[in-house]
Amino acid sequence: MYAKLILRNMKRSAKDYLIYIVTLTICSMLFYAFLSITSRYYRPEVGAEYDFTILGSNIKLAVVCITLLLLFLIRYVNNYMLRRRQKEFAIQSVLGMEQRTIAWLFFAETFILGAVCVLAGIVLGMLCSQLITAMLLSQYGLTFRLSFMLFPDTVFFTVCFFALSLLAVGLFNVRTLRRIKVIDMLYADRQNDPQLADSRYMPAATVLHGIVLLTMTLSGISKLHLYYDPRFPLPARVMFWGNLLSPLLAFTWHFIWLAAKAVRKNTWNFRRLLVPELILTILNICFSASVPPVCARYHISFGTSALGFDTGANTYLMFLLSDLIYLICGIFYLAGEVICLWKEKRPAHTYSGQNLFFFGQIISRLTTTAKTMTLICLTLVLSLFLFLVAPALTEWASGYLEIRALYDVQISTAYNNVYDEKDLPTKGYEPVSDFLEEHGIEPDMDCTFHLYLPRREEFRNRVKLDFPVAAIALSDYNTLRTMLGYAPVTLGEKEFATQWHPIATADYREKFLAEHGTVKTDAGVLTGSPVYYTEVLGETLYNRYTDVIYIFPDAVCKQLLPVMQNRYLQTKEPIAYQDALQLQETFMERYPEEPAGHEGVNYYLRTRTMQVNSSKAAIFTTHAMMAYSGVILMVICLTILSLQQLSDASQYRCRFGVLRKLGVEERDIEKLIVKQLRIWFGLPVTAAVLTAAVLAAYFFTTIRDQITAYIGFRTLAAQIAVTALILSILLVCYFLSTWILFKRAVGE
Repeated sequence: MYAKLILRNMKRSAKDYLIYIVTLTICSMLFYAFLSITSRYYRPEVGAEYDFTILGSNIKLAVVCITLLLLFLIRYVNNYMLRRRQKEFAIQSVLGMEQRTIAWLFFAETFILGAVCVLAGIVLGMLCSQLITAMLLSQYGLTFRLSFMLFPDTVFFTVCFFALSLLAVGLFNVRTLRRIKVIDMLYADRQNDPQLADSRYMPAATVLHGIVLLTMTLSGISKLHLYYDPRFPLPARVMFWGNLLSPLLAFTWHFIWLAAKAVRKNTWNFRRLLVPELILTILNICFSASVPPVCARYHISFGTSALGFDTGANTYLMFLLSDLIYLICGIFYLAGEVICLWKEKRPAHTYSGQNLFFFGQIISRLTTTAKTMTLICLTLVLSLFLFLVAPALTEWASGYLEIRALYDVQISTAYNNVYDEKDLPTKGYEPVSDFLEEHGIEPDMDCTFHLYLPRREEFRNRVKLDFPVAAIALSDYNTLRTMLGYAPVTLGEKEFATQWHPIATADYREKFLAEHGTVKTDAGVLTGSPVYYTEVLGETLYNRYTDVIYIFPDAVCKQLLPVMQNRYLQTKEPIAYQDALQLQETFMERYPEEPAGHEGVNYYLRTRTMQVNSSKAAIFTTHAMMAYSGVILMVICLTILSLQQLSDASQYRCRFGVLRKLGVEERDIEKLIVKQLRIWFGLPVTAAVLTAAVLAAYFFTTIRDQITAYIGFRTLAAQIAVTALILSILLVCYFLSTWILFKRAVGE
């Protein structure tokens, strides 16, 4: 009997909770698809040059951590199902069934329903894994071949993960259901959510925002004291003063409101504080967002971090994020009152058609779901930001890899820890030649060369931001150009030229060339050539902390101090992964990267094989996990929005029935449903899109040089457009599904 009851309830649940079933199926499908490439049975034909085993642990841990977010969704949907069916459970209890039995029947129902979704997701995951494999192979530049295979270890891991998740949530539901009183279950559908006025989330957010405003004020004072110059152009001065005065005014407004409230408690309510605060927050957002473009336009720097990022830009990005979060909280907190005000001030619009009914529908729920809508909007912001930033980061890393991995074997040195000229490198790296010969790796082109300092006295200069620019002999420079397919160049007897790193900006290049028309060397003064070169020749060609290198005639370089010795090789065939790994280990035994006592030459050996494997694995993992996180978060938000409306649909059935009895046509009722769903979907989605766009634009502005050098704005725009199209399709699918189910729920 119990089995029949479970099956009957499952059939009914399958129709009522279709969105949840589809969502869980999609998530388990993605879980299996991403984990499939970590299986020990996963063996694509990639040749000896690549090794995919380095992907395994990183992706597996990331996928599991991200998918744990689904516990929140499963718990939310189970609560929704539990609340909707409490009256049914109460009737069963009155008829004599034990409440413990009811709880375990509900657990079995939800667990079996979830298990069916997971099994369906695994089957669909076999198809989706082909797409993941295609993405992975395209990252490595390999050809994809369609091949379906079920990986036992991945199936086992997927089943165990979701079974434990469903078990944990189900046991919690059993505990909850056993403690609910029968009378409470009978009247569960008549209970309203707690009113917004009783919630303390907005006052708490205001207090936290006040702390952020104080931090912004102190930061503005610090930046004004350390970096402000009255000779700056007007936009720069406005940026400095605006980022100080605007948060200071917003912070001061808190004390003004407290003083006024102490005098007139009845009139100066919390909303009197909130409205001006939100207006000043918008002003703060404008000033914080102006930092990257103004600093770029007028070459203002607030210092750089260890990774090369502008610390000021990072600081104001956090300020911008906190202001946007507070603005979203305030908008949803006041949304109900704004609609009520519009309703009162526009009676002609309010009483036109079915607008009065529409306003009642919106206001009745918006005043109790503001916190939920705020959390959904903030989660959507995170999801959209991940989608927008992922292409930029991965393309940046891919473009950077093309500059790093130009040569099959790349040996470089650094003299930062060398304090005596006699300890500078002079060896020819014979062990590398011996290793290549032993393993049958035949070199195609080989160039060993020195990098020189124009003046010997610059050897003592170790100031990070004023490191001396190194020089390369013209013959060695032409050899490198020939290795990469570029034409050789020529110089006059007392002439020099410059070679530039791709990341160097045009403004910096023009400024440097204008200030270095001549260069003093130990061999005399050289005159700069009007021609400069920007071809990609590898990042180890440049001295530390510099983006340019001098090209001197060979006769001049013979009189200069050689401080670095590099060697670049091109082989006739790609080096196998195991050979590259062994070569790197052999080299490090003889030439350590970190010398004993941290004094001496730093030696570095990098092979194209190792660089491509490690970098592309990291790029794929980053892109895949950011996209996976974005999908999971968006699915969670859209599912909650849909279930929220379907939960209300059962309560609205009588209301729409009254409209039909009053003579409202079915076509007008459908318009009302669409208008209502547009508000509930459109308000959080629009706010999230605008917020994510502001954050992404700020982020892209801070890395504009990297985008120009490694990506290109057209490529980035095309990828963002594709991402926006995919997300739009996902949103439309959820909207249409909710619309169809909502119409059925309130139908005749």
